[in-house]
Amino acid sequence: MNYDAPEPSLLLKYDQPVPRYTSYPTVPWWQPGFDKEVWKKLFAERFHQQNHINGISLYIHLPFCESLCTYCGCNKKITTNHSVEQEYLNVLLKEWKMYRKLMKQTPVIHELHLGGGTPTFFSPANLEFLITSILKDSVVHPNRQFSIEGHPNNTTQAHLARLYKLGFRRISYGVQDNDENVQRIINRIQPFSNVEQATINARKVGFTSVNFDLIYGLPLQTVDSIKATISKVLELRPDRIAFYSYAHVPWVSKGQRLFDVSDLPQGEEKLDLYLTGRKMLMDSGYVDIGMDHFALPDEELALAKNEHRLHRNFMGYTTQNTGLLLGLGVSSISDAGIAYVQNEKKLAEYYKAVLAGEFPVTKGYALTAEDARFRKYITELACDGRTRFEEEDLPLLTDVSFPAFRDMEAEGILNLEDNTVTLTEKGGLFRRNVCAAIDMHLLRGNTDRVIYSKAI
Repeated sequence: MNYDAPEPSLLLKYDQPVPRYTSYPTVPWWQPGFDKEVWKKLFAERFHQQNHINGISLYIHLPFCESLCTYCGCNKKITTNHSVEQEYLNVLLKEWKMYRKLMKQTPVIHELHLGGGTPTFFSPANLEFLITSILKDSVVHPNRQFSIEGHPNNTTQAHLARLYKLGFRRISYGVQDNDENVQRIINRIQPFSNVEQATINARKVGFTSVNFDLIYGLPLQTVDSIKATISKVLELRPDRIAFYSYAHVPWVSKGQRLFDVSDLPQGEEKLDLYLTGRKMLMDSGYVDIGMDHFALPDEELALAKNEHRLHRNFMGYTTQNTGLLLGLGVSSISDAGIAYVQNEKKLAEYYKAVLAGEFPVTKGYALTAEDARFRKYITELACDGRTRFEEEDLPLLTDVSFPAFRDMEAEGILNLEDNTVTLTEKGGLFRRNVCAAIDMHLLRGNTDRVIYSKAI
């Protein structure tokens, strides 16, 4: 198979700020002050519809980190005081009990993910307390998918053994970069020996899938340093690799203000980092899953792609689509299929709401009938590289989207036939751009107030 990169002029043309499409509509279009009573009603209805069919998914946000990684745009709280663990878990479990009161039957947990922050900031005993507290009045689906994000520097054998006993089989390590100069400037000193040992330990305990998060476009990265990083990663052959573009948003993430912009790879230089890493991964047998993700051919994500079972949500690509994702914890996002909500982003406000017996929802969005159809189109393009439009949407698409599609067809990015769009092999690199061409909120809205990371 030919993995040659498209011509540089095409890459530069489409290297524009567009959403990552972990939702549709995307978060900037959600409404502040979303009615909590409306959300409670929608959640209860969706739970009743989905729980007995395929169970539900849980995302639990654990926000604490011991040190600040200056590149990071995630919601986190920096502290070395581990006494915060128990207080946070107590509040989070109170939130869970509030949702349990909306459930008229025992929840079936199909998918559970611990994200952060640094989930392995929490002690093994506290992680066990959290999971057992949630599962004690739940049913675990026979095909459960339990996963956690871990830091190679602090994920211990005790963490892994305890998590395995609780049913976890997937772990994702934030590797980011192996170059010492890059690690110093992003304040993430992480010897490769720690990454290696954490990977060995996970596999020895019995974890069946190990993912590495890597980032290109970080300060001081070069083509040679990316080659060295990928070469070291390939020695360990993780089952999955997420190869993300660094998004420089210092107005959102204050830690990024410590960078000198001149240290950041720009334009063709940054594209070369991605194309170099992508080629090395694919030459080593990894399958390009879609936006930012790669997997070994026999890994579940690659198998799901081949069998058209992929789904995409706020955790990226997944093999599960339960129809209801409940987010617990500060800043967590819930997806009920027909509506999204996000929790308070500030820890103090999250605590205040939950301790007062209120749902900590701060904004959200209820999908219209048009939104639901376009969410389906965008999800299919992101996961399968193909979608078929409904007749009722063709007049709108003909006016606002098909002109862009015809240009992309001439450039070899996609094929447009009647009411069906299919990405070409080359077009896989431009998946976000194709999705953006049918993003009606983006096309109709005031894009000056919305800033996204670049497509490539």
